[in-house]
Amino acid sequence: MNRITVGLLATAAVTALTVGTAPAAMAAPTAGEQVNATASDPFYRYDGSKPLSSYKPGDVLKKRTLDYHIVGIPTPVKAIQLLYRSTDAQGRPSANVTTVVRGHRSDGSKAVSYQSFYDSLDPEDGPSRAIAGDVSLGGIIANVETVVLAPLLLKGYDVVIPDTEGQSADFAAGPGYGTNTLDSIRASTRAEETGLNSATRFGLFGYSGGAIATNWAAALAPEYAPEVNRQLVGFTEGGLLVDPAHNLKYVDGALVWNGVIPMAVIGVTRSYGIDIKPYLSEKGLKVYNELEYGSIVDALGRYPGMTWKDMTKPEYKDPNSIPAFVEAVNKINLGQAATPTVPGLIGQGNAGVLEGTLNNPASIGTGDGVMVAGDVRALARQYCATGNKSIKYEQYNLLSHVGSMLYWAPRAMSWLNDRFAGRTAPTSCGRIPAGNSLEPEIPTAAK
Repeated sequence: MNRITVGLLATAAVTALTVGTAPAAMAAPTAGEQVNATASDPFYRYDGSKPLSSYKPGDVLKKRTLDYHIVGIPTPVKAIQLLYRSTDAQGRPSANVTTVVRGHRSDGSKAVSYQSFYDSLDPEDGPSRAIAGDVSLGGIIANVETVVLAPLLLKGYDVVIPDTEGQSADFAAGPGYGTNTLDSIRASTRAEETGLNSATRFGLFGYSGGAIATNWAAALAPEYAPEVNRQLVGFTEGGLLVDPAHNLKYVDGALVWNGVIPMAVIGVTRSYGIDIKPYLSEKGLKVYNELEYGSIVDALGRYPGMTWKDMTKPEYKDPNSIPAFVEAVNKINLGQAATPTVPGLIGQGNAGVLEGTLNNPASIGTGDGVMVAGDVRALARQYCATGNKSIKYEQYNLLSHVGSMLYWAPRAMSWLNDRFAGRTAPTSCGRIPAGNSLEPEIPTAAK
């Protein structure tokens, strides 16, 4: 891929997002709808004669090459898409899709696994579908992220973009994000068309929802995919979800970000096969039905001031009074997962008041508007204390969630460049302020 072609990709991204999105926004689909639905696209379905379980995680099931699209507009850039075998959060065989884009003058020696923050409960909003040309309101984020991908391609990195949430869109269910990401890397090295192989070095890169996938992939890699772990040069992430039970209390009643409460509840319970509806109030059921296949675009600012108590029956005003919910949130608490063995850069904002989150709950504290800074500090300190001294933690006290992304991204790229160059990873170990307890939640009795 030449520099002119990648430059066209960046130009197309800016043009499409400033001009091409206007008519799309005027006819924006509602949650669960999109202009070019891929539900009927046979590429996304495993329809082989052999049982899916007979394949190894990361095995390629289908592949295709197509134009890279931005808001439905084709560009000169080619993308290779792979349907591959993975494992869901319950340990069952699953099929998922990833996209590989070749870098400028790529030689296949270095690649970045870019985890999107598309944050949706609708499988149709995955980045692979936006790249293939589908247009949806929830898929707009994957189009915006092209502005981040273009510089990576220009630097010569191949870029691998997994649909981290899987084909059932299990929003916020971190372990599934992690296996989907690791098996995406495996698949990308097993398809000859990508130019990648078992000797390719990889960096993990993700913000917000993408940080969930990035950290879980780094944490699961030593045991789930040790051969992939040996290929990793490091992970860089910002705006990280660590202990969802804390985030629920932090954004409770917020003006903008409280919409992630029902989104996370739907995604996590979907991932683990839990029926949450018997615990919901009339309002909670209404919100559930509105967001069941919605995206972060549908949820942000839609329910200002709404609290957990508003969503549940009176006897379940304490989330911990729902045993199945407690079991699920404990499974997705990164504080209970393994420590990554590769270097990491973790960035976290702490000015959530700028985005309408004014809460400062006892033992939880403040954050960037949606993510809890004390949790992220605690996780970074835990990694240092359990053997990984190559952890760099940065806290942006004057930046909120959105603002931190803009500051963190170029720093993350620079940090990754140094890891690929073989430079010693910087460390913050011994200098990270104390954080919160990341101990599992304890069930309580319903009242």
